[in-house]
Amino acid sequence: MYSVQRQSKILELLVKNGEVEVSDLADKFTASRETIRRDLREMEASGLLKRTHGGAVPVEKKYSDGYEYPLQARGLQHYEEKQRICKETARLVEDGDTIFIDNSSTTMSLLKYLPNDFKITIITNSIQVLLEAGLLENNNIVVISVGGIFNPKNYSLTGLLSNNYARSFFPDKSIVSCRGIDEKSGITDSSFLEIEVKRKMIDQSKQLIVMADYSKFGQTGAVYVGKLEEIDILITDSKADPEKLKMFSEFDTRIIVAE
Repeated sequence: MYSVQRQSKILELLVKNGEVEVSDLADKFTASRETIRRDLREMEASGLLKRTHGGAVPVEKKYSDGYEYPLQARGLQHYEEKQRICKETARLVEDGDTIFIDNSSTTMSLLKYLPNDFKITIITNSIQVLLEAGLLENNNIVVISVGGIFNPKNYSLTGLLSNNYARSFFPDKSIVSCRGIDEKSGITDSSFLEIEVKRKMIDQSKQLIVMADYSKFGQTGAVYVGKLEEIDILITDSKADPEKLKMFSEFDTRIIVAE
């Protein structure tokens, strides 16, 4: 198991149980105690937890299922599912596309799965997407930042400048994630600051692709994004409850399950 996968599982256990112990983690992951201690040191350096004698606890008590973790921490949650969703989503991107990628822990790994020889223009309000673009070997990808005020917690660009600049673009595809998908509340998210850019790009794109792991269904975030019927393609993972996916049965939404 790679360290990022192990750390993802450790974070999930920490959120669920409120604490973790080195000895228990070593047994669970069949790893040495030194390996687990190294994981905990790296996670503490990233602000994801606080080490204790023999284990770790959340940085703050408010770090629970209902708390919105910083972007880097959210990237570790359901890590394997998000990677599979990104791989499947990358197959939908076509040579010559102009796409909008929002700022989320699900979409931020998408770039590394895009074909190396495609000419693609990416519009984004995500600092993490910009950083990922700097690691690409594909020089045919053009990345456009919408500009704005830097939000250090979410690694996003927000504000009047980003909102106004986003109005200039009409992408082929808007590829976004969300906080929740629910039959009654529709598509919702958690960031008031980022909603205007996301909504504008959805309105002005030819196709809306939503990436959502199994944990998003039946959940409702604080900010309304859009109606379920606006989703052209929904990409989720094999853990998604088939009963919850039935909410799309009356729409023309194409559902792809990333195995």
